[in-house]
Amino acid sequence: MRTHPAGCGPVARATAWLGGAVFILSLAFFGWSYGVRFGRMPSGGSADTAAALGVNAILFTVFALHHSVMARSGAKAWLTRVVPPALERSVYVWIASLIFGATCALWRDIPVVLYDVPWPAKGACLTLQGWGVWLTLRSAGVIDPLELAGIRQVLGRVRPPSFKVFGPYHLVRHPIYFGWALMTFGAPLMTGTRLSFAVISTAYLMIAIPFEERSLIEVFGDEYRAYQARVRWRMVPGVY
Repeated sequence: MRTHPAGCGPVARATAWLGGAVFILSLAFFGWSYGVRFGRMPSGGSADTAAALGVNAILFTVFALHHSVMARSGAKAWLTRVVPPALERSVYVWIASLIFGATCALWRDIPVVLYDVPWPAKGACLTLQGWGVWLTLRSAGVIDPLELAGIRQVLGRVRPPSFKVFGPYHLVRHPIYFGWALMTFGAPLMTGTRLSFAVISTAYLMIAIPFEERSLIEVFGDEYRAYQARVRWRMVPGVY
């Protein structure tokens, strides 16, 4: 007979599965926002660029603060006093997905075209973006998507944490973030809206990496330190 963690009845399992669906929808909404809305050519009129940048920075800061604070052990301990421990990850996914979706929906337009790369150079830009997508998906393959979404926790099938190095992880220590940078900066049509999203989001990732690696050292110890020594670059080969 299949058993579930305490407190994880049908409602908890439905909550986790729906949270996984919301997570996927938030990523799809980002893809549409960046690929379509953020890339629209200016239709005339003017915008206060400084005000738009300020709003956009605040929006992503709210998302980033939730991501950073809820990743800390103290915040997790508090949350498990409010919800069943097995639902902690799912609640995090729900909140993060909704905030990310709201961030994309409320992102302020900056109606200016910085450049529009023509063919055949446009093909190189699209290839770069495609490589970014591949890097992200390939690198995420080391993480169980059901566990990432908080679903496996309510099913009671969480595996002990293990440290794996494969494929893109031999290139940089955070290839998912490298893939993100390629996807956002590689657009052949760069509008002010797209560039603001690329710069603000990538800057957050660069700032967050040292804190994330501190947590990884706490979990994996010398194993991760040895990995840091083998793979020098954190996010961008030859740069950072």
